[in-house]
Amino acid sequence: MQDIKDYSSFKKIEPVDKGWSSDKKYYIETVDGRELLLRVADISEYGRKKIEFEMMKQVAALGVPMSQPLDFGICDNGKSVYLLLTWCDGEEAETALAHLTETEQYVLGIKSGEILKLMHSIPAPKEQEEWDIRFNRKTNNKIERYKACGIKLEDDEKFIGYIENNRHLLSGRPQFYQHGDYHVGNMIISPDKTLSIIDFNRQDFGDPWEEFNRIVWSAAASPYFATGQLRGYFGGEPPVEFFKLLAFYISGDTISSIDWAIPFGEEEIATMKNRAKDILTWFDNMNNPVPTWYLKDFYVQYIDDVPYKLKAPFDMSFIKRYGKVFKVYDDQDSGNICFGVQNGGNRYFIKFAGAPTKRYRGTPGDAVARLKATVPVYQDLAHPNLIKFIKAEEVGGGFAVIFEWTDGECMGRQYPLSRQRFLQMPHSTKLDVFDDILSFHSHVIDKGYIAIDFYDGSIMYDFSAKKTLICDIDFYSKAPYTNNMGRMWGSSRFMSPEEFELGAAIDEVTNVYLMGATAFALFGDYNRTPEKWQLSEGLYKVALKAVSDERNQRQQSIRQFIEEWNEAKERAFV
Repeated sequence: MQDIKDYSSFKKIEPVDKGWSSDKKYYIETVDGRELLLRVADISEYGRKKIEFEMMKQVAALGVPMSQPLDFGICDNGKSVYLLLTWCDGEEAETALAHLTETEQYVLGIKSGEILKLMHSIPAPKEQEEWDIRFNRKTNNKIERYKACGIKLEDDEKFIGYIENNRHLLSGRPQFYQHGDYHVGNMIISPDKTLSIIDFNRQDFGDPWEEFNRIVWSAAASPYFATGQLRGYFGGEPPVEFFKLLAFYISGDTISSIDWAIPFGEEEIATMKNRAKDILTWFDNMNNPVPTWYLKDFYVQYIDDVPYKLKAPFDMSFIKRYGKVFKVYDDQDSGNICFGVQNGGNRYFIKFAGAPTKRYRGTPGDAVARLKATVPVYQDLAHPNLIKFIKAEEVGGGFAVIFEWTDGECMGRQYPLSRQRFLQMPHSTKLDVFDDILSFHSHVIDKGYIAIDFYDGSIMYDFSAKKTLICDIDFYSKAPYTNNMGRMWGSSRFMSPEEFELGAAIDEVTNVYLMGATAFALFGDYNRTPEKWQLSEGLYKVALKAVSDERNQRQQSIRQFIEEWNEAKERAFV
């Protein structure tokens, strides 16, 4: 390695063990602060690696965000060949996507499709063999190797049957440059949520649509990303012809995966068998070329360059009258979509009903009526820990409620990064948050109301102001209240048995259960076993009493719960 050009500038050299290629990979830090990736292969790979390096330069020249090729040469006294590339900082998309919202996943998928389309602008050499001749031969080889390997996939005849019945689709297909292994395992998402492509060592030329044969791994990680990738590539809905070929290429790839996995052992064989089962489910046993993970009713539009999801297009331009949008909350199931806007030195939170929001199952008209009904609730329950109501009005074919903005991190699961920061707070801060939640709900009872549909998505914390904020109390209602639904609104993690029972009374004792469930969410990671509880045994007993299925076994008021909680807290921290 010491005979690599600029080796003297290497300050740190660390092996990188990820990936399936035979290349040895190293993370490099230089004395001038650059981060690099070094790939080293046997000298017998010289010709192939030189082509890889030259093609990477062509791809980089297109403006593709990627591991940029810097240098190529021979090292280890002529025994090895190396590629020196820039390092892509971040996390593999395969794992990073789980921490992003559905909209963010979809938008990154669109970007990945646009990037792939750009790479496919490099034409194959003119002397390239006709695709149908070449790929039919390759497919025959895959099937022969599969039949000879001795391990069978369940319902393998469905894959082979689809292949044999659709070979004609290969005729006349164009050929362009291929990355060769394009999926979320070879993509990096940076801390600022930009996408980069890595691992070009399987590059080839062929039908550009064959490149999607690895999308099964992306779809398993995120259907939103995979759907976005297709739409980004095609600039909209993919044609039917594409889906038919997609099913063909995935069938062939599935058949060949078993033979590929055998050298890596039983674990990889099991992985491929399970993925084959997933594929049969997605494609209805290869009877439907459009996979179930493709989200036909998922639509994203933009306002002030901020993306948000809907079921269908809707004109939201009227939001600009309130200011410039800097944030959108589009993951509610209430029928509302919310915007953070900046107007001069002021910022506001706009809750709007009337648009076809993605997770709402009712009609926009019902959502509007429900949002209108919340106005007196926010007015009556004004409290230092409740977001501040400003005004409400009919606008944009719907109804908007305007609140004062707060810079809070939300505990709700629908906002993974915000939730992660919230849950990393020390216990002392969480205890303060819980005290504020108790104070607010004592106030709710005093005002003659009952809390309904309070959950982790209603809880925010402003780290700079060190203040708890409560939002989304739209379903809070005047007491007395009777369950007229059966299964009421809300997250089951926070709901008492009576909230599933038609005709049951919903009252302060119901809200005691809610406070206990909230304690377990904050201090037990939603788990109600003593092993998961993070505070004292005394505080555990208070919370456990509150979530008893028997109403008469709970504390009989919020005030009683607060008194018992505070007494246990004093004993714990003496």
